[in-house]
Amino acid sequence: METLRTGQAHVFGNNIDTDQIYPARFIEYTEEADIKKYAMAGSDNPDFVQETQPGDLIVAGTNFGCGSSREHAAITLKGNQVGAVVAESFARIFFRNAINLGIPVITCPGVHAHVQAGDRLQLDLKAGEFRDLTNGWTAPVEPLDEYIMNILSHGGIKPLMRALTSQGKVRD
Repeated sequence: METLRTGQAHVFGNNIDTDQIYPARFIEYTEEADIKKYAMAGSDNPDFVQETQPGDLIVAGTNFGCGSSREHAAITLKGNQVGAVVAESFARIFFRNAINLGIPVITCPGVHAHVQAGDRLQLDLKAGEFRDLTNGWTAPVEPLDEYIMNILSHGGIKPLMRALTSQGKVRD
């Protein structure tokens, strides 16, 4: 797994709920190829999909991913190859869904006040450091434990379980 993530900032505010990340009006879609078309369609940046490049980072305030437990919200970000979500805090279920799908979700106090949309960012998961390369702001991030890093390094919980099963460490 690449532990150094570099990309453009896409900034959102506080309390970005799952209906802003993936609006319920699109819930009929179940495949990632369809779901990803509607990432952030309910937010104040409905052009997110057109503006995002693989590896870009989402920066947000507090309580990112609040609302429902729908996994679609995390799937749509994965489908758009978001490099990580860096926020001041996360809703618990969204945090777990994102990790299980292999998306780094990183808590960084104060991040929302220091990053502007379009800034060039760098996140070092291994060193636990976040940098805004545009304005020079640097901050430590809350480290992810070894188990979460293992999930991320396999691309999600299902690929990790497949790998462990094939190694005989987990039985079917």
